[in-house]
Amino acid sequence: LPLDAPEPLLPKAEAYESPEAWRRPIAPFALADRTAYIGTEGLGAVLVKTDAGAVLIDGGLPQAADMLLGHMRTLGVAPTDLKLILHSHAHIDHAGPIAAIKRATGARLVTNAESAVLLERGGFDDLHFGDGMLFPPAHADRIVMDGEVVELGGVAFTAHFTPGHTPGSLSWTWTDTKNGKPLRIAYVDSLSAPGYKLVGNPRQPRIVDNYRRAFAEVRTLPCDLLLSPHPDASGWKLGESTTPTTLTCRAYADRAQAALDKVLKEQQAAAKGAR
Repeated sequence: LPLDAPEPLLPKAEAYESPEAWRRPIAPFALADRTAYIGTEGLGAVLVKTDAGAVLIDGGLPQAADMLLGHMRTLGVAPTDLKLILHSHAHIDHAGPIAAIKRATGARLVTNAESAVLLERGGFDDLHFGDGMLFPPAHADRIVMDGEVVELGGVAFTAHFTPGHTPGSLSWTWTDTKNGKPLRIAYVDSLSAPGYKLVGNPRQPRIVDNYRRAFAEVRTLPCDLLLSPHPDASGWKLGESTTPTTLTCRAYADRAQAALDKVLKEQQAAAKGAR
């Protein structure tokens, strides 16, 4: 079981507190023929091996860089074999080690224009968290548009813009195989709004519209297996089992929309009462 993994907890960051689960390594394991999980119990990181090199999706906290490189080697992927880095959103707990992984591997970072700006800023002046979640800045090598396909070694990754959690939030879909059958995998970004100001937000006046766009997009994704940056957000208790038992993409979006609507009504009522 994952809880028996011999690797020690990743170190704490001095300026950013994080739950132990986010820093508890999980021994890498296969999700499909080409796709493997290499993250921690609480933060997703996925490695996809292709005929032309490997692709990393997300990385977790900044202190996870050495762990990720070690897990890649366990799976037979040398640093120079990593060719592309994809990601979900530009927060410390997912994009934290990207700069270090780029330096160690020479891999190219693929993102959209919104996230490229946020990654360059390294969390500085975050729209919701100010300067409380700083991470090493990372430079984008390729900018993609909504629906654009990134191909490597016969595997096609489609970028889906799912803004809300951040303005540049990205989700990715690709097709692998398992037990001789195609498996459509969706790595869907966070759809939560943790403490966000949804009503009268001066820096994001259309934040609720962005979330609704994301919910609609996620419901349409090809999604035999849903993966998310926080595994537990999609129903996977990774500390208990390495067998993915996650929600459908539609259920993931429905649950997130219900949570957003609840907070939105509360904030609208509060705003009305303050007048």
